[in-house]
Amino acid sequence: MRKIGFIGAFDKTDLIIYIAKILTEVGKKILVVDATILQKARYTIPYIAPTKFYVTEYEKIDIAIGFDDLEAIDRYLGNIDKTYDIILIDVDSIEKFETFKMLESEKLYFVTAFDNYSLNKGMEIIGSIKEKEIKMKKILFEHEFSEENDEYLNLLSLTYPVKWEEDEIYFPYEQGDLTAIIENQRITKIRFKNLTEEYRESLFVLAKEIVPDIKGGQIKKVFRNL
Repeated sequence: MRKIGFIGAFDKTDLIIYIAKILTEVGKKILVVDATILQKARYTIPYIAPTKFYVTEYEKIDIAIGFDDLEAIDRYLGNIDKTYDIILIDVDSIEKFETFKMLESEKLYFVTAFDNYSLNKGMEIIGSIKEKEIKMKKILFEHEFSEENDEYLNLLSLTYPVKWEEDEIYFPYEQGDLTAIIENQRITKIRFKNLTEEYRESLFVLAKEIVPDIKGGQIKKVFRNL
């Protein structure tokens, strides 16, 4: 089982669900864990009579909501190490960063837009991590990529224990993509054809990075079928 972490105050739920869908379509068994404060997945993923904590299946993806750590999920499901190929964990607090042992993740992504809340709250999480150095990759949401914004993020994190990977993944923050995602939520389907080409390309890059053993052509085929 591989653990991949998504850190930050920016809303990452849909991004993670879309990546999980791609990974399931290439044959991976995926568990998504919403360990955020607001637990958005509780309200966007259909489930009958939700309880304080539960695991539900949506579009071939298992989604865990309301748990405090992976051990609690393991007690609930049993033997998650052998059940899942990859676990994608969404956290937006230092408390869940610690209880889910995110430092043990194979890969950590810091997801942010450039509004003050996303940046400052995200930096608060990173600044609270008790490690000398953490390797993370940036996933940036903005209307147009700006070197000034990237440099500003580097400046904010200058005294924090984070070492950024050289390249970042950029997602266009376009109204068309937001409209498509909202429409998909309403019909409870994950569709890719109504997303912009730029958004789909970024999803492809991220998915290929998480599963480098899968050929890019196989992932591209997923996009054509969804």
